[in-house]
Formats: sequence, C-alpha cells, structure tokens
Amino acid sequence: MNVEIIIAAMSLLGTLAGTFAGIYVTGSVTQYRIKQLEKKVETHNNLISRTYKLEQDYAVLDERIRVANHRIEDLEKEDNT
Repeated sequence: MNVEIIIAAMSLLGTLAGTFAGIYVTGSVTQYRIKQLEKKVETHNNLISRTYKLEQDYAVLDERIRVANHRIEDLEKEDNT
C-alpha cells in the first residue's frame, strides 16, 4: 500500500506542477498580448490627435483662403469701376 500512496502523491505533485506552469505561461502570454494591444491603441490615439490637429489647421487655412478671395474680389471691383 505504501507504493500506491507514493505513486498517488507523485501524480498529485506532477498534476499541480503542470497546472501552475500552464497558468504561468498563459498569464505571461496574456500580458504580452495586452502590451502589444496597448502599443497599437497608443499609435491609433496619436493618429487621431494628429488628424484632429490637421483638421484645425485646414479650417484656419480655409478661412484665410476665403478672406483672400474676398480681398481679390474687392480689388477687382475697384479696378472695374
């Protein structure tokens, strides 16, 4: 009976070791993937910020073009009169 108890105890230890090793590896892979996703999100957020800034710059330039066009129209009207 002692041999059976020793075998059962060894099986228990092996099962526990395998389970904990699997949990550790899975946790490590999960952490790695989360870090990679965080990098992608950061890149995406930078792109959104840059796009927003470009849209603001475009609005300013568009307003400048409108003002310049009005000035040109006013100058052309003065020349024609």
